[in-house]
Amino acid sequence: MRIARFVVDSDPMYGVVDGNDIHVLAGDPFFQGIKTTGATHQLDDVRLVAPIIPRSKVIGFGRTYGEHANELGNEIPSEPLMFLKPNTSVVGHGDPVTLPSFSEEVSFEGELALVIGRICKDVPAEKAADVIFGYTVANDLTARDAQRTDPQWARAKGFDGACPLGPWIETQLENPDDVGIVSRVNGEVRQDGSTSEMIWSVNDLVARASEAFTLLPGDVILTGTPAGVGLVNEGDNVEIEVEGIGTLRSVFRR
Repeated sequence: MRIARFVVDSDPMYGVVDGNDIHVLAGDPFFQGIKTTGATHQLDDVRLVAPIIPRSKVIGFGRTYGEHANELGNEIPSEPLMFLKPNTSVVGHGDPVTLPSFSEEVSFEGELALVIGRICKDVPAEKAADVIFGYTVANDLTARDAQRTDPQWARAKGFDGACPLGPWIETQLENPDDVGIVSRVNGEVRQDGSTSEMIWSVNDLVARASEAFTLLPGDVILTGTPAGVGLVNEGDNVEIEVEGIGTLRSVFRR
């Protein structure tokens, strides 16, 4: 099932995507369940927005793919590296991203993201699927120059617009540990990898995150990016496609 968040006239609402139809839900599916109202719109007639604005946090994992760590000259860590992005970094499918004034080296990172469905803490890896509401596509934008100079990654990865998510949440992904990730910049393939290349499984990352933090409904976990990242410039169109979910598009401006 694909759950989208969208706008028709004013306030965002949730809906179930079925082909080119979107069936309006009664309230927030994270707290009120999946209940349709009977109202339906055409996808072409609505504007998709970020499928979730985390009430609490976006948790990122870095260097979870060995080849990506190597391409940036980093060692593969013995433990997953975690960082946080504020919810003000989240934007939706098709939303313009304003490149930050403090950086000349913003990089795209195509990723599988997962969305937590219920409050949880210290989740064993074998129980992780029980707390996952669904999966979406992420672009973990990173200001590389700030990342090199700052002791912490908050500015490099947390600027406004640094976390495009979308186009929707897929609640059923057959095998999240073996899905393809393809990133295109202006139509040219830059990343072509698979979550099967990850050092840690998706369930392992949920367990590690919940060991450090209490996870709340709507929290987002970014699982890391395969090799092939690169810089974006004003006017670029970046598409991140994750197998079984869909394609997230972002446009960039100064």
